[in-house]
Amino acid sequence: MVPELSVLPAVVPLLAARLGAARRDQRGMTTETVVITALLVILALAAVGVIADKVMTKAEDIDVDTPTGFPS
Repeated sequence: MVPELSVLPAVVPLLAARLGAARRDQRGMTTETVVITALLVILALAAVGVIADKVMTKAEDIDVDTPTGFPS
């Protein structure tokens, strides 16, 4: 697992459980629900950023130069 994402398995279930508990409350969107949703979005964006950075780094390592010295 990518070291930057090692905290996700511990945090996501806790936030998802809190969000599930908030959903069972039929009084509407509470501040807690909005905050938890925002935290989940931030974590998702951070994960996408880390993954995109790693993919771009690997993509930059691909050699696309045309080899020379071959007969045409």
